[in-house]
Amino acid sequence: MKSAFSMLSQSRPQTLDELLAGAALLLPMLDVIPNAAIFIKDVQARYVLANRTLVQRCGLKDLRPLLGKTSVQVFPAQLGPGYTEQDRKVLEEGFVLEDQLELHLYGSREPGWCLTHKQPLYNREGQIIGLAGISVDLQSASETHPAFERLAAVDEHIRTHFNRRVTLGELTRIAGISVAQLERYCKRVFHLTPRQMIQKVRLEHAHRLLHTDLPITDVALQCGYTDHSAFTRQFKASTGFTPREYRQATEQ
Repeated sequence: MKSAFSMLSQSRPQTLDELLAGAALLLPMLDVIPNAAIFIKDVQARYVLANRTLVQRCGLKDLRPLLGKTSVQVFPAQLGPGYTEQDRKVLEEGFVLEDQLELHLYGSREPGWCLTHKQPLYNREGQIIGLAGISVDLQSASETHPAFERLAAVDEHIRTHFNRRVTLGELTRIAGISVAQLERYCKRVFHLTPRQMIQKVRLEHAHRLLHTDLPITDVALQCGYTDHSAFTRQFKASTGFTPREYRQATEQ
């Protein structure tokens, strides 16, 4: 009797073309999802399939001009290289990206926040033949949730005190709930974990400050990062650039 892993392996497509033949049948359904960019890329990190939302965010009218290109070739210099670097890690190391808070482009071509997921695609021999990804727009808060008022106070506290260390303990005291409840309710109301909420506010402030002449070490401190390397890591994870590279790119 075959193991579950063996059966799963045999059900995998052998080539990317074989996988695309089936995925293309779903494209009409994927095209009607307005708040998520969905795509498949080959082992060179080139687009081979994308839904209409992604096509429009690349400033295109249809899919064809996007095919065969990498993110570097279709996105602005502030965003494209980071996406492609991410792709390389998935394709070369088998890395699975989950719930990554990062910048994306919206219909107006202005950057906004999304949660990105990427994973490698394997053939029957366990070789990586491409990757699949989805970037879901960060939705507005669910104001009808019973815990909204408590969590609005948590959000306000984060926005007021993000420039220092904010602990889960102080957030639970404000909300009057346990850590587990805080995690669960924040995901339902704000679609982010409490730590992601803190990270988002800090990085939004960092983006603004990096358009000034303030030294980067001071930017980090004003955004609540006492560890400059931690600031650099988080900033690069959300944009694909170090703070210095981002500043240089926006000055061009």
